[in-house]
Amino acid sequence: MAPDLAAPRSTLSLQAARFAGNRLAVVSVYVLLAIVALCFLGPYAFPFTGQDADFDNISAPMNLWSAHPFGTDDYGRDLLVRVLEGGQVSLAIGFLGALTAGVIGVLYGAMSGFVGGRTDSLLMRTVEVLYGFPYVILVILLSLLFGGGTVALFVAIVFTLWLTPAVIVRAQAQSLARREFVEAARAGGMTGWQIVVQHIVPNTVSLVIVYGSLLVPEVILSESFLSFLGIGIKEPQASWGNLIQSGTAQMDTDLRLLLLPGGLLALVLFCLNFIADGLRDAFDPNER
Repeated sequence: MAPDLAAPRSTLSLQAARFAGNRLAVVSVYVLLAIVALCFLGPYAFPFTGQDADFDNISAPMNLWSAHPFGTDDYGRDLLVRVLEGGQVSLAIGFLGALTAGVIGVLYGAMSGFVGGRTDSLLMRTVEVLYGFPYVILVILLSLLFGGGTVALFVAIVFTLWLTPAVIVRAQAQSLARREFVEAARAGGMTGWQIVVQHIVPNTVSLVIVYGSLLVPEVILSESFLSFLGIGIKEPQASWGNLIQSGTAQMDTDLRLLLLPGGLLALVLFCLNFIADGLRDAFDPNER
């Protein structure tokens, strides 16, 4: 009797197995999920918000058995709750900003690479012009235009960070545009936009996933850096960036104001970078 032959594994299952074999990346996924859950669910465990002041406990020290486990700031606001609420802002801008920038960049680059010719040249020249805008100056101008705050910061980050995905996907789209399945789609009467959405974009998914995993920490770091400079999220709303800025101003007298938001930000960035390394190795076509 002939031995049973194992069914061939799909490309996706092989990629998932390679990622699962990277223990550091898998652990990073669980740690990141735990931090996200803590930031979005943790504040509900407290009877107050991060903006509520406890005037009887101003600048209270860390006491894990008190109503304020990590103490309060100079205004009597609970430090732990403010850090968790700041994490909501930083993580939301990071993931939504990366997703928005990625979608815009993928569609723009796929269309440019597929169409080619003068249209491609015009679209890429536009990207080169936008690359020339100084990032911080752009954020300041958009802040003035939108009145500052979360919306201006989000628009500025997305406006700047969709450019690189567009360039990367455009190169991939140029190669795919000459493939047989694209010619068959043209012969079948599909429009250019239908080919881009149904054939070009899906065939760049692995590239987009890998770059997207690198884009998320870049967006989070950009938000934190700009808020640290006082350009992004402003008081009384909290973000990791402006909490770190406040902690830096008082690091000589109260280091915990810096360590808690700074430590969580660093941990998230490490996790995202390890996950990005795992995805890059998993989707590497040279890995078998």
